[in-house]
Amino acid sequence: MDGLLLQETGNDRVSAGQLDELVGVARGLVADGVINQDEVEFLENWLIANRDMSDLPAVNTLYRRVREIMADGIADDAERAELLETLHRLSGGDLKQLEALRGNALPLCSPAPALAFPATVYCFTGIFNYGRRRLCEEAVIERGALTSGLNSKTNVLVIGMYTTDIWQDSTIGSTISNAVEYRRKGVPISIVSEVHWRAHL
Repeated sequence: MDGLLLQETGNDRVSAGQLDELVGVARGLVADGVINQDEVEFLENWLIANRDMSDLPAVNTLYRRVREIMADGIADDAERAELLETLHRLSGGDLKQLEALRGNALPLCSPAPALAFPATVYCFTGIFNYGRRRLCEEAVIERGALTSGLNSKTNVLVIGMYTTDIWQDSTIGSTISNAVEYRRKGVPISIVSEVHWRAHL
């Protein structure tokens, strides 16, 4: 793991797993090049739940800024843009690299749609911070949804946050490519990130 976060660490009480999780969260949030209100709220809740990481200067700065942004309950356009840039730097990225990779970026719906669960068919692919795919499926089944492999009846494809921008070269590439093809043909399938999905749980 590289970038700003590692440069500002040095606290043995914070595990490598926690650092990896934070970087994964940051990368998941910036994957589609935008950040919305639900995602800011998700980040705030994650930072609160992992408050012990605030001993790290980079994390403490992020925590304080997110709390300031959400003091009035709303993250406006300028605040979201600022937060997007901060998260991108935190995850070890570079804006020029982001532009270079945009052609291979995850084909997420933009804007990301509101998600429902009852009578909605979900498919999960990739590696999830939430847990194994079965746990993700159980989370939506408990809320009245159905799950299956990807097919023309799938309503929502959720992509795990540890899926990289070079997804086309990965083993999950065929699932994502097939979903994109369904969408191109007019099948009403939404492709969303794990972070966006979790914000609706």
